[in-house]
Amino acid sequence: MAHNKIPPRWLNCPRRGQPVAGRFLPLKTMLGPRYDSQVAEENRFHPSMLSNYLKSLKVKMGLLVDLTNTSRFYDRNDIEKEGIKYIKLQCKGHGECPTAENTETFIRLCERFNERNPPELIGVHCTHGFNRTGFLICAFLVEKMDWSIEAAVATFAQARPPGIYKGDYLKELFRRYGDIEEAPPPPLLPDWCFEDDEDEDEDEDGKKESEPGSSASFGKRRKERLKLIYRYMMLIDGTNEVFMIDRDNSVFHVSNLEFPFRKDLRIHLSNTLLDGEMIIDRVNGQAVPRYLIYDIIKFNAQPVGDCDFNIRLQCIEREIINPRHEKMKSGLIDKTQEPFSVRNKPFFDIHASRKLLEGNFAKEVSHEMDGLIFQPIGKYKPGRCDDILKWKPPSLNSVDFRLKITRMGGEGLLPQNIGLLYVGGYDRPFAQIKVTKELKQYDNKIIECKFENNSWVFMRQRTDKSFPNAYNTAMAVCNSISNPVTKEILFEFIDRCAAASQGQKRRHHLDPDTELMPPPPPKRPRPLT
Repeated sequence: MAHNKIPPRWLNCPRRGQPVAGRFLPLKTMLGPRYDSQVAEENRFHPSMLSNYLKSLKVKMGLLVDLTNTSRFYDRNDIEKEGIKYIKLQCKGHGECPTAENTETFIRLCERFNERNPPELIGVHCTHGFNRTGFLICAFLVEKMDWSIEAAVATFAQARPPGIYKGDYLKELFRRYGDIEEAPPPPLLPDWCFEDDEDEDEDEDGKKESEPGSSASFGKRRKERLKLIYRYMMLIDGTNEVFMIDRDNSVFHVSNLEFPFRKDLRIHLSNTLLDGEMIIDRVNGQAVPRYLIYDIIKFNAQPVGDCDFNIRLQCIEREIINPRHEKMKSGLIDKTQEPFSVRNKPFFDIHASRKLLEGNFAKEVSHEMDGLIFQPIGKYKPGRCDDILKWKPPSLNSVDFRLKITRMGGEGLLPQNIGLLYVGGYDRPFAQIKVTKELKQYDNKIIECKFENNSWVFMRQRTDKSFPNAYNTAMAVCNSISNPVTKEILFEFIDRCAAASQGQKRRHHLDPDTELMPPPPPKRPRPLT
């Protein structure tokens, strides 16, 4: 690593977590002003910012433990002049967990400090403030506060989501303090961690920090997640009352996300329900999570879902997106504190289909695009909507199955593993798949498969889904595999419809090669359904 280069994945990594057990504050390493040319102002984390944060909480930090293997990130004098004692405790982190000696030293110095300064916090950081930091804090909670290792790991994850994300670190903690067989699997990598797979953490000496789980399959899991789009509904019900609902109707709270009322930006929206998807965009090599709103059901208790689609799009832009932008311009919303950005999903004239698929648009869009969805103009329909049409290239036609691996045999036959593929609403196996060494790990999981060379082929695990496709959906996909609709057939059909309505004046013609965002919704033509 170049001596003055910022650490990989540092830029969008959250600066800090919440206090753990009232004693520890986990955080990422600070970077001094010498790095400002590489770090936008909203992403900076100077030592002075830590001091300001502590003052805002009205708490005192008496000790900062630095676990990195370098002194180049910031000047320790900037910490000590604030009255905070600084300790350097180097932990390798290059495919190695903190050693027993590291752990003993950390516990001893923290215990001694707590005895002398019981009300003061101890700050702990490695490069990103998750794995080495979490490991040592959990070890202290177990050894000195009589916590179970399960409680320690879970508490740290709650204070610094998603917690320790290296599988070997979790296994080592459970080996030392519990049962290694009960070690939880590592969580999915946090969104800020999606950078080039080969771009691993390095310290001053150029050594590389191992990837979570220390296996190639984990890198594959990161690539897989980048390709997935997660559908979420969003409920906005007042200040700091924003909730996401996933496909399984699991609900979770979203902090630091604000939706002001257009007519009075001091008032927060409530009783508002949105539909959308979470994507990971690539911006200047960085992975940026974005929530794209593509529909609205309720706005301030008004049933806008009963209006036609053009009016709903106008409502999203005018009442949801624009007020946020206005408040940002006034400096009253700090985007850097938000967990993800919020945008309205662009919709295009159906006659732009050819250029969307063959023009520059597919190259310029910063997330994966695998087809087109044709949105009906009518009112919002919850659940399955047969009026929404989706086109994908025949090579990407796929079904989401539940895989069940079964041992089968017969008289005179050697028993063998068979992969049975199940769909929703059908109690018998829909199809079979060859069981490979890789496939065994997905037993009883939802997997996406394509039909190739007269057999089903595994594509990826669908970590965003808990249920397979319904029987009718699977049959429809099989029909499209048997009778594929190619791009040429799609374009010919659209052109035929255009020729049939040649006498009708279209309200606009959007060219995605020159204008990626659509014009205002009132001018939007009626899409073909």
